Amino acid sequence: MKAKRLGLLLLLALLIGAFFLFDFNRYFSLEYFAEQREAISAYTTANPLTAAAIYFIVYVVVTGLSLPAATVLTLVGGAVFGLFEGTLLVSFASVIGSTIAFLVSRLSLRDWVQDKFGDSLQAINAGVEREGAMYLFGLRLVPLFPFFVINLVMGLTPVKARTFFWVSQLGMLPGTIVYVNAGTQLGQVQSASGILTPGLIASFVLLGIFPFIARRILDALKSRKALAGVDKPAHFDRNLVVIGAGAAGLVTSYIAAAVKAKVTLIEKHKVGGDCLNTGCVPSKALIRSAKIANYVERASEFGVQVSSPEINFAAVMERVQSVIKQVEPHDSVQRYTSLGVECLEGEATILDPYRVKVNGQVLTTRNIVIATGARPFVPPIPGLDLVEYYTSDTIWSLRDKPERLLVIGGGPIGCELSQAFHRLGVKVTQLDMSPRLMPREDTDVSAAVEARFRNEGIDLRLGYSAKAFKRNASGASLLICEKDGEEVELTFDKVLLAVGRRANTSNLGLDKLGIGVNKDGTLQVNEFLQTEIPTVFAAGDVAGPYQFTHTAAHQAWYAAVNSLFGVLRKFRADYRVIPWATFTDPEVARVGLNEQDAIARNIPYEVTRYGIDDLDRAIADSEAHGFIKVLTVPGKDKILGATIVGHHAGELITEYITAMKHGIGLNKILGVIHIYPTLSETNKYAAGEWKRAHAPQKTLQWLEKWHRWRRKSETDMNSALGRSNNEV
Repeated sequence: MKAKRLGLLLLLALLIGAFFLFDFNRYFSLEYFAEQREAISAYTTANPLTAAAIYFIVYVVVTGLSLPAATVLTLVGGAVFGLFEGTLLVSFASVIGSTIAFLVSRLSLRDWVQDKFGDSLQAINAGVEREGAMYLFGLRLVPLFPFFVINLVMGLTPVKARTFFWVSQLGMLPGTIVYVNAGTQLGQVQSASGILTPGLIASFVLLGIFPFIARRILDALKSRKALAGVDKPAHFDRNLVVIGAGAAGLVTSYIAAAVKAKVTLIEKHKVGGDCLNTGCVPSKALIRSAKIANYVERASEFGVQVSSPEINFAAVMERVQSVIKQVEPHDSVQRYTSLGVECLEGEATILDPYRVKVNGQVLTTRNIVIATGARPFVPPIPGLDLVEYYTSDTIWSLRDKPERLLVIGGGPIGCELSQAFHRLGVKVTQLDMSPRLMPREDTDVSAAVEARFRNEGIDLRLGYSAKAFKRNASGASLLICEKDGEEVELTFDKVLLAVGRRANTSNLGLDKLGIGVNKDGTLQVNEFLQTEIPTVFAAGDVAGPYQFTHTAAHQAWYAAVNSLFGVLRKFRADYRVIPWATFTDPEVARVGLNEQDAIARNIPYEVTRYGIDDLDRAIADSEAHGFIKVLTVPGKDKILGATIVGHHAGELITEYITAMKHGIGLNKILGVIHIYPTLSETNKYAAGEWKRAHAPQKTLQWLEKWHRWRRKSETDMNSALGRSNNEV
């Protein structure tokens, strides 16, 4: 079978090679047609069926071999055969040729193309799985990609050949008519003065605007299908209803009110969402208290003698609540009401694409944005109900310091809280199934964090799986865990579950609407953050793919603008430069690719590394640890990603976020003056390391010779010059 595939590929390669080698492409140009037009017309008039058959076969072969001649052939078809016959010939010949290319791709190119273009195929495969024929129809109707690319790529998907045939026939027909019609106008041009005929101008205008018209038609068809049978209100009470008052919901509402839309924001619990009440704000307040306690313990490093810190655990936890109260006005109902947002407290249910019910009241709205966030995932570990467990939502109710805290989870939340509570005098054991902490980061990043955790005394149990909870005769809580087939018992007082988060999608009425959910629980949205129901959008943690507050705010702009102004223009959400940080000590910050991501996606890269232990300010601050690692395009200074491990990494990464967003390379960063002594010099020195590694060695060798010559004294040079003259 493999030999047959290789043989088929070789035959195709020979045919395509011959096409270019023997310059057959010269026969597929408008210039050649203009030269031979009279002869072609005369032959067609004398032999109409034969001419049509020859044209049909040539078109099938050209399309089947994916040669760059189909556009010219289509125009020629209109010029020679006219609109009706030309459309008939082109329509069937193009689809038969496309299906041949589709089958060839399926039989011989699947493995190679998957390896070569795996990243590009992910979106197409997802689209095929989600919508199938409709997805292919959209690709055909709106020519975002060359048709020969669609033929080859679709051969790698599960689409059936007969589905590919009829959908292609239907989807390409409007474009075929437009191109054939343009060809008929070309056929009427008799001289240079006739080029600007109204018909020809109209044809090319139609060619230019066809993709936009087709996109509108396709969107209208999808909307009509999705909204079929829905009772559309005669008028609407609101332009937008936003469900959920976390980061995504607040920013969406803010933007809507700013552009004078009538918007209602519904929240069933606390305005501000997870970030304010149970996430970013309280965790960073706790981390700050823990860092101060750690500095007191380290005071002797700075020449300051103090006794060991006395931790008032209840006071620390009360401070966390006071910080929340201080930040709370930024996200308050009062503030958003003053901005023009109607704020309602209650549980929202989406009745249909235009109606939302809350507190017994039915609100009619043009569009809906779901921004309900996510909640901590509680794993179904046997015996969990026997122990006192917390999540990142409930841990903030603690006032009595636990002696022994078991943290299950080695991701960002688990790592931040493990170190913070340990520094506040709690004996922490951290457990995770992964063999290392923070598995989304590179191994050297994980190793740096793990080394600090172990040095501080945190008991790391990595590669352990939780089997069951139980209590012994004395009432102590135990976790039975396993590693490499061996069972281990861990004793603790309280347990913190930090094993991920799940999108909040229940009790919204989504099942009745038919809005799909991804495997990770997030809502299925397109590139415009629009669900399968065209009037319903989603943003933030409930939409994914990232669960960060700053990403939720980023998505909120797209959700607001696309829902309010989508009838005019829609914007695709841009995820090209997404940064994040884990606020452990050392901090870990990243933007773009790291090494393991680049390897997984087969993206070539170079690594430039600079150790922060060599930085003057880090040494002065006794924070001389960590590193910066920058990935660039091989041989170029274009940044693919950056990872910083060290003191204030979350602040330092901003320079690389800006650089990637605006296409600034390492050479430009090297040319920026950085204040001395600051931690931000880390970025400049990393750029310097890249420059040193890419120095032009041959140029430097010539410069060395030039400088050596310049070091000679004027007497030596005159003497050498005199000897030369005497010899002459």
